[in-house]
Amino acid sequence: MIKVVLLTGSHPRHFYVANQLIGLGCVVGHVVEQREAFMPQPPNGLEEQDRLNFMRHFADRDQAEHVFFAGNDMINQTVPTLKVSMQSLNGQQTMDWIQSLHADLLISYGVHKLSEHLLAAGPRDAWNIHGGLSPWYRGNTTLFWPFYMLKPNWAGMTIHQLTSKLDAGDIVHHSVPALEYGDGLHDVACKAVIQVAADLKKIVTTFELSEITYKKQKSAGKLYVSSDWQPQHLRVVYQLFNNDIVDHYLDGKLPKTEPSLINIFDKSFS
Repeated sequence: MIKVVLLTGSHPRHFYVANQLIGLGCVVGHVVEQREAFMPQPPNGLEEQDRLNFMRHFADRDQAEHVFFAGNDMINQTVPTLKVSMQSLNGQQTMDWIQSLHADLLISYGVHKLSEHLLAAGPRDAWNIHGGLSPWYRGNTTLFWPFYMLKPNWAGMTIHQLTSKLDAGDIVHHSVPALEYGDGLHDVACKAVIQVAADLKKIVTTFELSEITYKKQKSAGKLYVSSDWQPQHLRVVYQLFNNDIVDHYLDGKLPKTEPSLINIFDKSFS
């Protein structure tokens, strides 16, 4: 089995993926970056409708993650663990520690950008789990934008090679969850995490690294930066649609365009 060193954030979704992989017995070390508070405060100066939408959005996210990732507020302590801050993530101690593990594969999820020096200190093969379908949704808040664009079936995850360019590495696999009536934005986001964890477990137990076929991202897509998202965007999800965009999609009330997904288990992609 492939020996993996994990680098993840500290939110429940990150720990869920980590614990799923650790349970396989393939993880030889886990670097945990302490991330920001999960429940942000609304910015000053918002109109009342936007303040309420902001509070609803992040309260719903917190509730959804506690439901879907119950029991994953802690990491499995059966593997060596190094806890770091954003400032020390790419530090010498982290590089030395990763190098000492002699892993076959580095997998990152929910950490800040990794330096080229750190990547050089780790195994030759390095993957990132991106919360969004690349290349169409790269960067930040990329599980939100498909809903804003009224394309909930474009909400998913991408496993790709780590490169110096954000979310631009060659793709290993796309993961998308099944949409069901009653799913809100955060339900789909959580189900996407569960799906990518299941797919990743299957990948590392099915393939040798030499068997992995990578696919280049054929278009630049869209790189969303933090400043692209504003609380006012929430009006579309919560006031115009009351968070029932999935129901509208399943009822055929929204266009059903499909992304061209890369599936490592589909032999036609070999």
